[in-house]
Amino acid sequence: MTRRIIKTDAAPTNAAYSQAIVSNGLVFVSGQGPFDPSSGEVVGSTIEDQTAQCLRNVDAILRAAGSSLEKAVSATFVLGEEGDFLGFNQEWLRWFPTDAPARQGAKLPIRPKGMKISIALVAEA
Repeated sequence: MTRRIIKTDAAPTNAAYSQAIVSNGLVFVSGQGPFDPSSGEVVGSTIEDQTAQCLRNVDAILRAAGSSLEKAVSATFVLGEEGDFLGFNQEWLRWFPTDAPARQGAKLPIRPKGMKISIALVAEA
């Protein structure tokens, strides 16, 4: 089995982990926070704004891997506050109005730089 590391300047990067790995016909995108790729700062103060930025980052990584959000099969979202679920879900439905990927959620144990959410995703390559 071969694996290919994905790296793009169109999404935030961290030396501690790969943005994504393509392996066995799937793209595994690491959890993406609502960070601007150039400044590293949190984008937005609302859960909707931060969800959109997370998904923009995921989308950029998927495109760099030759995939897309339309090929998403599974996602994990991690919220800072349970009360943000409704706003998160409303923004999620803007990105996935039909045929959304399977997903699961959890509570974020820490909030670096004021982030409210992180999203990881698996898509077909």
